[in-house]
Amino acid sequence: MKLKLYQIDAFAKNTFEGNPAAVCPLDNWIDESIMQKIANENNLSETAFFVKDKNQFYIRWFTPSKEVDMCGHATLASAYVIFDILNYQESEIVFNSKSGILKVSKENDRFKMNFPIQEIEKCNIPDNILKAFETKPIECYKSMDYLLIFEEEENIINASPNLELLKDIDARGVIITSQSKEYDFINRFFAPKYGIDEDPVTGSAFTQLVPYWNRVLKKDNFKAKQVSKRAGEVFCRIENNRVEISGYAIKYLEGVIEV
Repeated sequence: MKLKLYQIDAFAKNTFEGNPAAVCPLDNWIDESIMQKIANENNLSETAFFVKDKNQFYIRWFTPSKEVDMCGHATLASAYVIFDILNYQESEIVFNSKSGILKVSKENDRFKMNFPIQEIEKCNIPDNILKAFETKPIECYKSMDYLLIFEEEENIINASPNLELLKDIDARGVIITSQSKEYDFINRFFAPKYGIDEDPVTGSAFTQLVPYWNRVLKKDNFKAKQVSKRAGEVFCRIENNRVEISGYAIKYLEGVIEV
């Protein structure tokens, strides 16, 4: 069986920036174990598979070790493939996923994803997370991930957590964030539980970050940056329990795999 495969750098204007995702368009769903093996072979933080059905695209995301319920950058990468490579002519892509309906449109060269807000609740900092960081966060919230708030942006840039201590948390991963001089906020994301020590740019994290910073900064539009080594700028807007997450994308690789 031969399948098309694309590798797209999401949240990037140039190759070797942003977050690379593999995208595999399918005519029909293949066995789940094969999709997981492909994701493991790709060894990227996410591999997305989608199948077109009438006016919708059904999408699934796999890390090298597990399927996940939501992934922003691989959704953006899939939208790039559909719009720019497969020449989809509609103004909006409707993805059906385990997290519900996700919509993506394109404005000039920027892709705009519309995701549901992930409600966050304030909580105590779990001991293993507290021990994993040299600097103590000033607040902790929980949703799909743990969200740690730090006092200074240097705490985010210089963080080097003990990843072994983050492997057994009762969440997908850990987001760390602070205000920034240049941006509204900056962040990083760690998910060793899912085989991702640090994700370069995590679109789905902004469904939790934006509600927090909306309350703190009293504004609806944000320019943010995930300050991993590859890094990526993310443009966000909150409206009616939805978060618009925007960014650029560029193709790095196009090929055929045989399985």
